[in-house]
Amino acid sequence: MIRLVLLSAAALALTAPAAGAKPASAPASPVLARIIADYDALERRFHPDIAAQDGDREALSRLEDDSPAALALLRCGLEGVRARLEALPPSDPLSEDAVNRGYLAFQLGTELTGLALDTARINFDAYSGFHLRPQELGRQTHIRDRADADAYLQRLAALPHFYDVEIGNARRGIASGFTQPAPTVQVVLAIARKQAAIPAADDGLMAPLNDLPPSIPPGEQARLKAEGLRRVQAFKSSETALVAFLERDYAPHARASLAARDLPGGEAYYRAQVAEHTTTDLTPDQIHQIGLDEVKRIRAAMEAEIEASGFKGDFKAFQAFLRTDPRFYVTSRQALLEKSALFAKTVDDKLPHEFGRLPRLPFAVREIPRESEESATTAYYEPGSPALGVAGGYEVNTSHLDQRPLYEIPSLSLHESQPGHHLQIALQQERTDLPAFRRHGGLTAFVEGWALYSEQLGDEMGLYRTPYERFGHLSYEMWRACRLVADTGIHWLRWSREEARACFTDNTALAPKNIEVELDRYISWPGQALGYKIGELKIMQLRRRAEAALGARFDVRAFHDAVLLDGPVPLDLLERRIDAWIAARKSTG
Repeated sequence: MIRLVLLSAAALALTAPAAGAKPASAPASPVLARIIADYDALERRFHPDIAAQDGDREALSRLEDDSPAALALLRCGLEGVRARLEALPPSDPLSEDAVNRGYLAFQLGTELTGLALDTARINFDAYSGFHLRPQELGRQTHIRDRADADAYLQRLAALPHFYDVEIGNARRGIASGFTQPAPTVQVVLAIARKQAAIPAADDGLMAPLNDLPPSIPPGEQARLKAEGLRRVQAFKSSETALVAFLERDYAPHARASLAARDLPGGEAYYRAQVAEHTTTDLTPDQIHQIGLDEVKRIRAAMEAEIEASGFKGDFKAFQAFLRTDPRFYVTSRQALLEKSALFAKTVDDKLPHEFGRLPRLPFAVREIPRESEESATTAYYEPGSPALGVAGGYEVNTSHLDQRPLYEIPSLSLHESQPGHHLQIALQQERTDLPAFRRHGGLTAFVEGWALYSEQLGDEMGLYRTPYERFGHLSYEMWRACRLVADTGIHWLRWSREEARACFTDNTALAPKNIEVELDRYISWPGQALGYKIGELKIMQLRRRAEAALGARFDVRAFHDAVLLDGPVPLDLLERRIDAWIAARKSTG
């Protein structure tokens, strides 16, 4: 999973070109090129955090503005861009212009739908949200010179207003009945209390100022740190105010139902979330059935691995064995990090056999911050920035060590680092010849579908060494299949938490703690978890199609490059691109 706090999938697609980057290849249509340029400019204006990742100095001094007035201006601008795009004459279906138009139309539709539904009213969930923005700001800011330091101080000064705006949005949610359910509020409240209790001097927001470059004179460093501490101290009152707001105002109005369908306009809202995260027109009922079919298929494969292990007992007994035998667990946080790092490095040895192009940007293996680890998933990926000199991050949850089994490390590492999230995202960041909105796309079905497909590649690369690791791999695949069942079950079929939990407890080796954290996530973030399996199934379908069509001429390295190097696209556009690639390979064979 990718950790991108507060940013929607639509917003993730928009960044300014990196400093010194090659100019993007111009569309054949000058009118389309102008539309794309205007779209990028509009989004850089309203999403400074994305532009800042590419080194935009002005953007580094601002925080995003989700106030109703700002969102109204954004909506007006996006509607104008969409009208211009729809007025263009048709493009050649196989041209780059068609890809640009199709993707841009999807992005515009997704973002405008969200604005029309006023989804800013729900601005936090059990996994992400505005309350985690300061934490991420401190982790991801790297000060290189005085200008960076001044920009960071401006962001610190803007945090109280940022919180005021977001609390105001949540108040609109209360007034309209568009709120998170009670369990989600308690998860977020626990994090908010921890953050508010941290002394200003020890707050993660001070980390960038405690690591200033030697080019800044000592006296100036002392002044910058003192000013930063003053601004962090001022912001602490905003964190305290958030705790009070959640306790006194939000929690009493949290919705009783877990189902997004029960929100005002909930059916339209959930359908929009499904469409955004799967990039398909599949209905919730169709996705639920796909999930049931996948559960049945994967369960049969898991039974075969139990037999291969020589274990004497049924599925439930094998689950208990995996969850309790000490051989599968470490006893220190550092040991878990070291095991994860060693496996990630082992993967590097296999990558040239599978990919024609590999990224230059490295990644680090890091701990998930301890103030948020209790509600965090097992691991996630934080994108780096070539322009800002920031490595990608494979972030590992080192809490509850008795529920972090070693047999899960291969699949987890393949998904979050390479060839999963880091390889895919770093490659697309380096495609500076693509339009910015494609180069920085963050479509769940493509990005998470690729990462889940990468877990499958571990088997091809010989990285699952024992029946336990192969079972762990299948358990992870089952986890994503159960997501299709549970997410649609909760939000469309109005299942209880217990009904949703059953798929995971009955069919996976996931630890109880992980299952509960995951259920909190699905309840509070409707539709997002659907993109993984839907995307993976499409990529697997396209690979099988290519293998059948090309036979001995199929080259897995070329196929992977064909999938990745154009950046994320909606699944229908991916299918069109791969079909064109297959036809081109056949014609040159």
